[in-house]
Amino acid sequence: MSEKIRNYGADQIKVLEGLEPVRKRPGMYIGSTGLRGLHHLVYEVVDNSIDEALEGECDKIIVTINEDNSVKVEDNGSGIPTEEHPKTKKSTVETVLTVLHAGGKFDSDAYKVSGGLHGVGVSVVNALSEWLEVEVYRDGKIHKQRFARGAKTTELEEIGKTRKQGTTITFKPDYEIFEEIDYDFNTLQHRLRELAFLNKGVEIILEDKREEKRKERYHYEGGIKEFVKYLNKNKKPLHNKIIYKEVENKNNIIEYAIQYTDAYSEGIYTFANNINTQEGGTHLSGFKASLTRVVNDYARKNNVLKEKDENLKGEDIREGITAILSVKLQDPQFEGQTKTKLGNSDMRGIVESTINEHLTYFLDENPQVAKYIIEKAVRSAKAREAARKARELTRRKNALDSMALPGKLADCSEKDPALCEIYLVEGDSAGGSAKQGRDRRTQAILPLRGKILNVEKARLNRILNYEEIRSMITAFGCGIGEDFDINSLRYSKIIIMTDADVDGAHIRTLLLTFFYRYMRPLVDNGNIYIAQPPLYKIQKGRKEYYVYSDKELEKLLDEEVGRDSNYGLQRYKGLGEMNPEQLWDTTMNPEERVVLQVEVEDALEADEIFTTLMGDKVEPRREFIEQNAKYVSNLDI
Repeated sequence: MSEKIRNYGADQIKVLEGLEPVRKRPGMYIGSTGLRGLHHLVYEVVDNSIDEALEGECDKIIVTINEDNSVKVEDNGSGIPTEEHPKTKKSTVETVLTVLHAGGKFDSDAYKVSGGLHGVGVSVVNALSEWLEVEVYRDGKIHKQRFARGAKTTELEEIGKTRKQGTTITFKPDYEIFEEIDYDFNTLQHRLRELAFLNKGVEIILEDKREEKRKERYHYEGGIKEFVKYLNKNKKPLHNKIIYKEVENKNNIIEYAIQYTDAYSEGIYTFANNINTQEGGTHLSGFKASLTRVVNDYARKNNVLKEKDENLKGEDIREGITAILSVKLQDPQFEGQTKTKLGNSDMRGIVESTINEHLTYFLDENPQVAKYIIEKAVRSAKAREAARKARELTRRKNALDSMALPGKLADCSEKDPALCEIYLVEGDSAGGSAKQGRDRRTQAILPLRGKILNVEKARLNRILNYEEIRSMITAFGCGIGEDFDINSLRYSKIIIMTDADVDGAHIRTLLLTFFYRYMRPLVDNGNIYIAQPPLYKIQKGRKEYYVYSDKELEKLLDEEVGRDSNYGLQRYKGLGEMNPEQLWDTTMNPEERVVLQVEVEDALEADEIFTTLMGDKVEPRREFIEQNAKYVSNLDI
């Protein structure tokens, strides 16, 4: 990128194939036709503007959610070329918006770096929109064209003169394609703020013109340094100075920022061309290898580690770290349809050598910061060794005990894990009902007494002292920490079943925190579920109705029961109020029940929420609950 070539005209737009498949199989292009896919349309249009920013052609992007849930994306970039395309013989604007795989990203002279969905972005958005309108400000002229469901409804026409430069795209997602069309401000806010952090100096404005009328502005001259500070705002940093460097290496840009806190979890978040690589990849491997080597070398050089001492392990050195690693490269290779893992083999070595050089220099120049990092890593190593001994003790005890599984576990008779599920049930009363009401062949029951430890504030060695946690680890069979092996999991579904009240919500959150921090592969693999017991039972004559939300109750009273008073209404406060048959019918019968699968769409957001809800600082927690309480019909923190 040191020799920047900006030659962006019609002949740089490469055409690879037609647009027809998109409406037939939208999931192949945007992941789903649910809310995730709906929001992805916005990201695809914004990605084009960000690509312009990466070339130094754009520094302002405005995203507006209109009252009808159409979305407008404006930028002050180069503007899409308007002249005739040499291959399609249509205008370049029309080509970009109606031909799949047509875009400047396929020409290295036009864009050195780009994100987006392999260059299919804007044409896919057009294909999946009820209508789309584009305005181009370029060469002193304004051009406009309109489309419906991917086909043009007007020609590209010049409508005026201008001094502006850039592109404005407004689109309305197609109700024939999407399950619902209702944009969530918070979801868009999270991604757009992330893009502003990753592209320092770019101003992004998000405005919602619907009922709530919200407007946010994101602009960070410090880039990912400010990103790290933002992520640590509810944590206690060990050092104020952010470890930061941006280096251009072999036509790639490597940028990273690090700050340690007193937390026990690690948070390393990686990006390639602004895409959140949640599964990591070669750049993350290089980062981890370098961090481990540099810290150990420093500790030996400065006699913190003696000759007889073993090296610190990577997991010890990463305890409490918050780091952003952002790489920008010309030809990224992403593994999988969702592009969440970087596969470029040379990127590991490039990242590793870059960080080796800079981090070594930084630690030498900042011995106090180095001291904090190494002292924390040494404490982590001691705690890890204590946890290992505790696990060894548990294993020896289990080996001597013919009843190795927890005594209060009512196991199932089926031995194939794919067919088995375990319910984690709040309290002995509900546990008794669940044991009597279950399908003994495939459903195991583990009653939990009281609230488990808040693991956000504890290391593994302390966590293993708690009987309820040890019972879960033993029952699941897959171990924890260094011993974790998901292939040894004894149940394909782990279902949290708690009361539908504040205490039940708290227990559920404690359990989710434990799974996220110490058994994360179970979450990533889709093994964790939340049972949905009914809130109400309505009886009218011989008919019984079970209702799972206040909204559903209102609908049932209107449509089925009528508004006469000749019906009975019972509000369930706890699972123990149901007899075994009721619990089976409403919450445990696989044919009838409702269970929610726990997914992490964005690790950054999940980490922030767990820190806010379960960390030491009270004020952020209060603010979070106040801001989000209005979005739930029954309190579920």
